[in-house]
Amino acid sequence: MQTVFSLSTRGPGLLEFTQDVVSWLDGAGDGLVTLFVRHTSCSLLIQENADPEVQTDLQNYFARLVPPTTDPSMAYLTHTYEGPDDMPAHIKASLLPVSLQIPVREGQMALGTWQGIYLFEHRDRPHQRQVAALFQAS
Repeated sequence: MQTVFSLSTRGPGLLEFTQDVVSWLDGAGDGLVTLFVRHTSCSLLIQENADPEVQTDLQNYFARLVPPTTDPSMAYLTHTYEGPDDMPAHIKASLLPVSLQIPVREGQMALGTWQGIYLFEHRDRPHQRQVAALFQAS
């Protein structure tokens, strides 16, 4: 069973799409779901979904870790023609996962109590992102 989730981002930040996956897996049985983001400037994360400060702090941390190319500390970067956020977005995506695998039991993902699935947008502008999903029954 396969699908593609289309997600609209509003710029940098974490966009939870756990419920989309839950709805798609309804009645799927036991197995494994694999999610893969089809872009090079965003990532996928399993992260806490109870306190929104977690998402804010993650975004702020990565913005500080890899600032835009307009920051003097990033003057060594050469890939700048797509904007000051582009190469830093590629760096962040290389540090974070672009695919996830989650066990599924009786059609339910085996996520922890406070875990959610997020697309982490690293670009400054809104984007339409695609996440390919594959469910493999066991």
